Amino acid sequence: MNLSDAGRRLVLGRKLRSGQLGETLLPKRIALPVFASDALSSVAYAPDEIILTLALGGASALVFSWPIAIAVAVVMLVVVTSYRQNVVAYPSGGGDYEVATVNLGRNAGLGVGSALLVDYVLTVAVSTSSGIQNAKSVLPFIDGHEGMIAAVVIMVLMTLNLRGVKESGTLFAIPTYLFMASILIMVGWGLFQILVLDVPLQAHSAQYGVAGDPTYTALTGFAMVALLARTFSSGCAALTGVEAISNGVPAFREPKSRNAATTLGLLGLVAISMMIGIITLANLTGLKLVDGENSFYTVNGQVHTEIVEQTAVAQLATAVFGSVPVVAWFVVGVTMIILFLAANTAFNGFPVLGSILARDGFLPRQLHTRGDRLAYSNGIVALAVVATVLVIAFNANVTALIQLYVVGVFVSFTVSQTGMVVHWTRMLRGETAPDRRRRMQRSRVVNVIGLSMTATVLVVVLMSKFLHGAWIAIVAMVVLFVMMKAIRRHYDTVARETAWRTEDVGTLPSRVRAVVLVSRVHKPTVRALSYAKAFRPSSLEAVMVDVDPEETARTSREWVAAGITTPLTVIASPYREVTGPLLKFIDELRSENPREVVAVYVPQYVVGHWWEELLHNQSASRLKAKLLHMPGVVMISVPYVLASSRRRTESGGAGDRDQLWARRH
Repeated sequence: MNLSDAGRRLVLGRKLRSGQLGETLLPKRIALPVFASDALSSVAYAPDEIILTLALGGASALVFSWPIAIAVAVVMLVVVTSYRQNVVAYPSGGGDYEVATVNLGRNAGLGVGSALLVDYVLTVAVSTSSGIQNAKSVLPFIDGHEGMIAAVVIMVLMTLNLRGVKESGTLFAIPTYLFMASILIMVGWGLFQILVLDVPLQAHSAQYGVAGDPTYTALTGFAMVALLARTFSSGCAALTGVEAISNGVPAFREPKSRNAATTLGLLGLVAISMMIGIITLANLTGLKLVDGENSFYTVNGQVHTEIVEQTAVAQLATAVFGSVPVVAWFVVGVTMIILFLAANTAFNGFPVLGSILARDGFLPRQLHTRGDRLAYSNGIVALAVVATVLVIAFNANVTALIQLYVVGVFVSFTVSQTGMVVHWTRMLRGETAPDRRRRMQRSRVVNVIGLSMTATVLVVVLMSKFLHGAWIAIVAMVVLFVMMKAIRRHYDTVARETAWRTEDVGTLPSRVRAVVLVSRVHKPTVRALSYAKAFRPSSLEAVMVDVDPEETARTSREWVAAGITTPLTVIASPYREVTGPLLKFIDELRSENPREVVAVYVPQYVVGHWWEELLHNQSASRLKAKLLHMPGVVMISVPYVLASSRRRTESGGAGDRDQLWARRH
């Protein structure tokens, strides 16, 4: 094992055999933090977005925060109930994509697939960005460097996930459970102090007024409806991640569907309790939030822009545990960590969905295969790269990114619920047992209610967020949809072109004409000639391009002096070009008899360092790239291993020495 392999094993762990896949399956206690961290962590920023958006209408608009939170909770309850049926009916891991494809057709499935892929990318971007914003509450030096720090966090998460689902899940389980406990304890203790002990808790921002956006401050007519709709759509970010469990059913231990449904139920119960608790406590403590661009804090009616902003969780933790600051810091700390780890849901959902789409020919096939740790490594890396670009482009601004969010997930919710209604209707046609028909009818009613709610929310989200950035997400979905269709069309075309036919059997070339490329008389050239002779071609000739008359004359003399019997053909090149004259020469050989095959032997150095590659093989690489497109031409690289490569390979261990022996022989 060489140094790079040792470093890889240190970071990622030992390789796992395919037969060890069962060892990576998750029990419910690990599956909850793995697949539900996104939805659970959304309670850390969804309440913020509700309060921030309502602040556009001034302080008086904040009274609508609890009705908005209840509406979001009702939608979440219905969606969770609906998805519990999805995981039972379609346990293969295709989730919304499979439901839509089977019941509504390929285009509907692709639409859901593109929406989910975009949403997973945004999940990583929003979660890490929100974590950075929370970190600024205790680490002010982050200000101004949010994008780059978020990118580093994403790379760390990528590395941890490359180790495998179970290992990353075990690592993330402790902070996820600590976050759940800290938020529930904070809400419970805060409400107990206010409602039972009659302690007047007050958030830091309660002392300020709020100056909102003049467009909304009147809070009448269309302006009020628009503000409430926009607030509701932002609060629905709390539902993101619910679909991840339906995509990850194969990762659960047996019985997979039952364990997934139980985990989904726990997710809904905990997430709804935490969100309602935070909003209730925020109302009772007078908590306010402003974005500093369209809404501002005021003191005695005067706008103040220098007031340091803190998140809702940070303010509530300080208010509830003010006498014990270390506890408040702990709550903020685990909140920051869980927001970073929320991206882990996407790192488990995106690669699985990408693998299924790749299996069906809609994404590059490299996304379908597992890495040496039995994780879908290529999908994990692809997600990290795209999300990194996004957080850098938006400088980890949650308010800007949140406008792109939610659209994709509600597209998938709506199409999936439609597919489930079609599924139950089809099942009822062939079912005669009364008890089973009643169960199916109840399930269909649940999915109809889910469809009505998610479709309504989707319309609200599109209307309220389209001009605020949602159009970018929609464009991304359309582009991804078209791209996946094009990839599938390409794979279908290649399959037709390469399909085996009976009449193709036995078709052999009439002759094989071997051509060995020569730059000078040295060991690589002689080895290439020996290889060519070993294959016993119909004819063999060596070819040299005359780009330097003196060098050509010297090579010709050395050729004769070495006693090489293979004829050397010199090709004129008045413009000192190598590739063009060689291609013309080979094409002329092909045109003489189209049934002949021209085998071109290219001597090539095998170097030990990347920078040595820049010093060698450039002409050969350009020529090979051209020859690959010429019909009836076979290109054969004849490697010559240089000492630098031998030293590096021989230090790598027996496995690499075996590869070296194979290359030599």
